[in-house]
Amino acid sequence: MANLDLLECSIPVAPIKIIALKGCTELGNTVNDYLVSFRKEMAEKRTDHNNVTWSGYVEDTFLVDAECPRFGTGEAKGKINASIRGADLFIMVDISNYTPTYKIGPYVNHMSPDDHFQDLKRIIQAATGKAHRINVIMPFLYEGRQHKRSSRESLDCAAALQELISMGVENIITFDAHDPRVMNAIPLNGFDNFMPTYQFLKALLRSVPDLKLDNEHLMCISPDEGAMNRAVYFSNILGVDMGMFYKRRDYSTIINGKNPIVAHEFLGDSVEGKDCIVIDDMISSGESMLDVAKQLKERKANRIFVCTTFGLFTDGLAKFDEYYEKGYITKVITTDLNYRPEELLSRPYYEPARMGKYVASIMDILNHDVSVEKVRSTTDKINQLLAKHR
Repeated sequence: MANLDLLECSIPVAPIKIIALKGCTELGNTVNDYLVSFRKEMAEKRTDHNNVTWSGYVEDTFLVDAECPRFGTGEAKGKINASIRGADLFIMVDISNYTPTYKIGPYVNHMSPDDHFQDLKRIIQAATGKAHRINVIMPFLYEGRQHKRSSRESLDCAAALQELISMGVENIITFDAHDPRVMNAIPLNGFDNFMPTYQFLKALLRSVPDLKLDNEHLMCISPDEGAMNRAVYFSNILGVDMGMFYKRRDYSTIINGKNPIVAHEFLGDSVEGKDCIVIDDMISSGESMLDVAKQLKERKANRIFVCTTFGLFTDGLAKFDEYYEKGYITKVITTDLNYRPEELLSRPYYEPARMGKYVASIMDILNHDVSVEKVRSTTDKINQLLAKHR
């Protein structure tokens, strides 16, 4: 079990309860299974020298049944179907999952991020005043891409965070936020941003066992300025060079709410003959990432491995299939923190970075109210993984 010695010396805040909202049940089940296993292992160790037991610490499941039934008009209400009084409640939501549906009259709607966020608030309302503490695990941060104002624009992410805090949420846990500085909107409250670096490397080494981790054979690439910090950390931990693309945009035109990219310009040493790891926080349409991969191949790079925390694939997989067939990309690695279409899972180039155990460890640490740096800092684990591979 992760962090066993740290946790046995601390007392849990309250019994854990988990509500996985519609669209996040698969991840919720995985996290629950790990947490059940962690707690049973902890209980077995503690009984060796201490007969004190904590109520609700070991359970067959920590999941609580909750729902948001809809009226015929499309309106809804939040409903929790079991007691959560005195619980340390963790509500899990995947705002990017568009597969759940609901009816409005004769029409069927797919749930949007706004719908998921409204359901989250409904369940918080149902729990407020009963739960000892409310924590929200939102891997893909709601409106995280609208984190700053450049003209007369809304600040949706900041407003959403403030709204959750005003409703009684004490901790917000997210992964690889588009810009983590958005936490400045709620400076007096808990906001934790975790990175899946270790899980990326584990998935990459598992799927590409012949990968050579040295400066002569490998290079880390940032597809734009925003991903620089991720690429710098990767290159430092691997001990390899880093390169960066920057986007030249046409600021006189707006298409689908953004300025189109005219070209990607590259800054860095030669990539000729080297494998390249391209790192970013998300694949949305994939246009930018695929163009970077193509340009790297045109510069005579060897294999291209794409690592992103969230794979949204909003424009489908046809372009990725085409680029895989042409040899522009070798692997695409994303986490399982958000919904991924079934057809993606069967693609030969796709490899998941599994995050369930990590989320369960975070939940366990928070429940014991000890420092999250133990799970946030994965440098030691990464070094052990690299040493084993080398």
